[in-house]
Amino acid sequence: MPLHVALFLLFGIGAIATAIGTVTRRNPVAAAVNLIAHFFMLAGLYLTLQAQFLAVLQILVYAGAIMVLVVFVIMLLNLGNEEALREQFTLRKVLGVVLAAIFLLQIGVLVNARPTGALYQSPQAAALGTAESIGRALFTQYLFPFEAISLLLLAALVGAIILAKRKVE
Repeated sequence: MPLHVALFLLFGIGAIATAIGTVTRRNPVAAAVNLIAHFFMLAGLYLTLQAQFLAVLQILVYAGAIMVLVVFVIMLLNLGNEEALREQFTLRKVLGVVLAAIFLLQIGVLVNARPTGALYQSPQAAALGTAESIGRALFTQYLFPFEAISLLLLAALVGAIILAKRKVE
């Protein structure tokens, strides 16, 4: 097995394990730590796919800036009594188990599917993962969605500041 395939499998299994750890932890700080580890696993997956720019952005933006905001919100909420947060047997849990079973069934079908024979990346994969090619696509073909998302994030930031300031006063 080539090294890049072994690394892809290692990062993929790590990403699945840390994602499961994120949603199954009752302690929000432990869930946030699992989410940070998940972001690092995704960055590793991007590196194995020759998307160096996305891997760096994954670390800087998500594992850095976004997780600081998540930890800030966890501290701001000040979840005191965890016993009061426990849920009893609900329809939500049943639906979650059913959807998880369907997801596992789909993974089983994919694992047992007939191989396509496509084992290697495109020869252009290294050129497509650069900052230049992503910037060119982002500011030409996807300019309107890029600007719309920036306005949405600005509105969310202003709303978070207003909500946090209201609690202080």
